[in-house]
Amino acid sequence: MHRKSAARSLPSSSLSSLSSAVPSSSSSSSSFRGCNLCSDSRMGSWRQVAIPPTARDPPRDREMQSTDVPCPSAGAPTVEPSRMAASPAEVPVLSGGVFCAVPQVHQCRSSAVRRCAGHRCEPQRGRTAVAWVLLALLALVPFTAGCGPGRGIGGPRRTRKLLPLVFKQHVPNVSENSLSASGMQEGPISRNDSKFRSLETNYNKDIIFKDEEGTGADRVMTQRCKEKLNILAVSVMNQWPGLRLMVTEGWDEDHMHAPESLHYEGRAVDIMTSDKDRSKIGMLARLAVEAGFDWVFYESRNHIHCSVKSDSSQSSHTSGCFTGDSTVLTASGEHRKLSELRIGERVQAVDATGATVFSEVLMFMDRDTHQRREFVTIEADGGALLKVTPAHLVMVWRRESSETRYVFADRVREGDHILVHVDGTLEPRVVQRISATLADGVYAPLTGEGTIVVNAVAASCYALIDSQTVAHLSFLPYRMVEKVLALFERSSTAGSLSLPRHEGIHWYAKSLYAIKDYLIPASWLYH
Repeated sequence: MHRKSAARSLPSSSLSSLSSAVPSSSSSSSSFRGCNLCSDSRMGSWRQVAIPPTARDPPRDREMQSTDVPCPSAGAPTVEPSRMAASPAEVPVLSGGVFCAVPQVHQCRSSAVRRCAGHRCEPQRGRTAVAWVLLALLALVPFTAGCGPGRGIGGPRRTRKLLPLVFKQHVPNVSENSLSASGMQEGPISRNDSKFRSLETNYNKDIIFKDEEGTGADRVMTQRCKEKLNILAVSVMNQWPGLRLMVTEGWDEDHMHAPESLHYEGRAVDIMTSDKDRSKIGMLARLAVEAGFDWVFYESRNHIHCSVKSDSSQSSHTSGCFTGDSTVLTASGEHRKLSELRIGERVQAVDATGATVFSEVLMFMDRDTHQRREFVTIEADGGALLKVTPAHLVMVWRRESSETRYVFADRVREGDHILVHVDGTLEPRVVQRISATLADGVYAPLTGEGTIVVNAVAASCYALIDSQTVAHLSFLPYRMVEKVLALFERSSTAGSLSLPRHEGIHWYAKSLYAIKDYLIPASWLYH
């Protein structure tokens, strides 16, 4: 459109007809009906589209500015699409270069005027929607800013203030030989003992070994103790630059400690700082706790006593098993030891409804006839007794909620209720005593139900994960494959039973253990 034609006014007759088509702003919403400029029956208002008088380019290539004008009321004259000429110069223009052209529900470009006549107007988003979008973006600004460096929600991690231990305080607040601390004593180790080969010698140059005996005994310790001690040595140098960690007592072969001391097994050390400053002892104890020692005791004004779990017991905390002398009830009615149980046998288990059923043994997730591990012994009313590794899940009935939950064995407490099979039903029995014991042989059968009744006590087949549902789902692929294979082998191997061909952890369970840290939240895992 040229500048002259843009400024040209309509004849008075056309102007009056268009002006009469525009009602007052007080029109009700019912006056929106019948707005058919683009042959569109949707409700809306007309648009005043102003053509910039200084536009040099053809109108079809520029976007027109617009303001709202209410739609004419029913029966009011409207501009028919046929009256809109193809040429922009023939578009009816009001004073100021304004013409009434498009319903509110549409936003047409100047080049789309002919498309309006062809009933192809583009939808226009309302101002309210745009406002909500802007508000949402503004609301996200504080959170977005907090993701970067500096102060805010996502700012740098604040250093946690470490509080020193006080004299005679120990962490955790239980005895050293309890399951939640360093665990039971396994027996003294001498240089001629076969277990002495499992001990390691620590040659860390950042640690001073007092070695009063002159035999290098203070350097001898278990692998776990060595790992924690090396971590602590770094923490000491960071806390007090220029100082080093000093070990005043390590493995003891002269029996100079109490009979139950863990120094005889290389699982305990007495430590202090190289400057022998007593004011640092409390903070040194806190650093030892942070380093991962299983039990830390502010024992003396001159040193800190630290100890760890045995290396052999660590496998007890990374798997779930029963003892070999534990028994299960088979479908034939006989009680069989787990050490004699075969794959394919049907043993007593608990289904999803809480009823006892007989379920097939699919595999042994772990089976080692010689490994020595630490077990939790749970004793309940009526003589029920269960020996299981600390990380194994046990069914516990909660009186306050009248529901059954799966709990790690070492978190069962005296006064809790475990489910015991009595006369065909599971009954809650009060736990009378919790203790720890060492035993040889570990067995972890997996049934189709994912549960098993051992020594008449209901338990899970799983361990490590604090969710029976997640653990059971993780073995779903294996169960499905076993069912498919059973269909092909039913004719030739019907009724056949077999002992596991592997010794140790099953390959499928080992694979799940390897990827658990990537798939399972840390809060669900046993620690």
